[in-house]
Amino acid sequence: MKQLQSAKTREMSRRNFLQAVGSTTVGISLSSKQLLGAAKSRTRQKGPAIVRGAFVYPPTESLRKVGYYSWPGSSFDAEGRQRQYMDRIKRMERKLGMRISMDKQPLDDASSVTQFINEVKQSKPDGLLLIPFKKGHWGHVTRIIEEAGIPTVVLATLGILLVGHINQLHKKSGVYLINSLDNLDAVEEGMKMIQTAHWMKESRIVNIGGSETKETTVPHLGTQVRTVPHTKFYEEFKRTKVTDAVKELARAYLKNAKKVVEPTKADILEAAKTYFVLKRIIETEQADAMMMDCLPGLSRPHKHPPPCMGFMSLRDEGIAAGCQADLNATLTLMLVQQLFDKPGFQQNASMETEKNHYFGAHCTCASKLSGTTGPSEPYILMSHAEAGWGCVPRVLWRVGQEVTMAQYLSGKTPQMYLYSGQVVGCPDIPQTGGCRTNIEMTINEVDDVCNVKGMHQIIFYGDCARELRIFCRLYGIKVVT
Repeated sequence: MKQLQSAKTREMSRRNFLQAVGSTTVGISLSSKQLLGAAKSRTRQKGPAIVRGAFVYPPTESLRKVGYYSWPGSSFDAEGRQRQYMDRIKRMERKLGMRISMDKQPLDDASSVTQFINEVKQSKPDGLLLIPFKKGHWGHVTRIIEEAGIPTVVLATLGILLVGHINQLHKKSGVYLINSLDNLDAVEEGMKMIQTAHWMKESRIVNIGGSETKETTVPHLGTQVRTVPHTKFYEEFKRTKVTDAVKELARAYLKNAKKVVEPTKADILEAAKTYFVLKRIIETEQADAMMMDCLPGLSRPHKHPPPCMGFMSLRDEGIAAGCQADLNATLTLMLVQQLFDKPGFQQNASMETEKNHYFGAHCTCASKLSGTTGPSEPYILMSHAEAGWGCVPRVLWRVGQEVTMAQYLSGKTPQMYLYSGQVVGCPDIPQTGGCRTNIEMTINEVDDVCNVKGMHQIIFYGDCARELRIFCRLYGIKVVT
């Protein structure tokens, strides 16, 4: 491995490199849409997620005639509340880009519920939204859920249900029950979960690896995986020239870097090329995400440089990019990006046993950890840890930041490893070994951090464990800690 550059030598290299690639008026971050937008992939067209919904209550006038109105009580304006909710649901529909088709007339009796169930079975929407405004009509809600068998979000504002009703659905698979005062924000979260599941079902991963072309479908989620030979990347890399766009990306890598340790200007240019090669393959295969068996090409004789900077840029613009052709990691990256609009960090699992901290490291990581429209975290340009050459990012995570760690395990009975914690540091290299981006973090869910399960789990900013648990319950995924 090359010796660390002195500060003076490093600054001279940066100045010489900037002169080599030329000046530019585009912002220093490559999320400055002129460049990344020009390379945006043409993915397959997807239809919107469709949710069928209904309010469940009797007309207020009929209750007034009876003279007794049990929970929510005689002062509750069900019709007025329905109009208020519908205004917000329409805004939600536009914001999320999905269809939420609510019946105008509330479901009141067995015949209207039967008709609703039959229509749902016929049309097969992606999900249901049920909003009861009367405790006595709870049986209609549970009947729809049982007979329709479709992921369902239920909103009951406070003062509608009693504890027995709540516990009927609170932990039921296939249901997200919200018992909260007019909480349309939670409904929007539920709609985004349904939208995400729909998106996953209609999405394609291009898998770069092996020697043959084939297609498979992920059980349960329905995501398509199209495998293309490794040679496709090798040949595309050879054809790709050092264009002005490649120079611009390389310039941004360098200008945004906190410092440069081993990479040369040639290493940085080659690293920038990998982004355009990967993006072109994604576009050609009409994919929504990619994964690659990225290590074989790094051994001698070298077939391509480490693609880790290209992976960073893809994740920074919201495209899941999985290392080492790890399907579970790639699926998790996709889920996290769609649910929370944040890129994740696929990493190798280890532990700091004396402090009872988790330690994860890998040679690529998104820099826009707060989201694609947010600022980049500082990063250092280094060589690939195991290969000892090329250019990869060492992204410095924010100390004190709450994070979530998840790993979707595909299969006929899917599971998800799920943990949360807080970043306590990014140990220096040297003295630590391992891959270039590393984080040390606490874990909330286990007393002994060595009991954390998984490898290549995805870590991302924010405490989102609760939301992921709800998503898993809505879609029959077993959560394991």
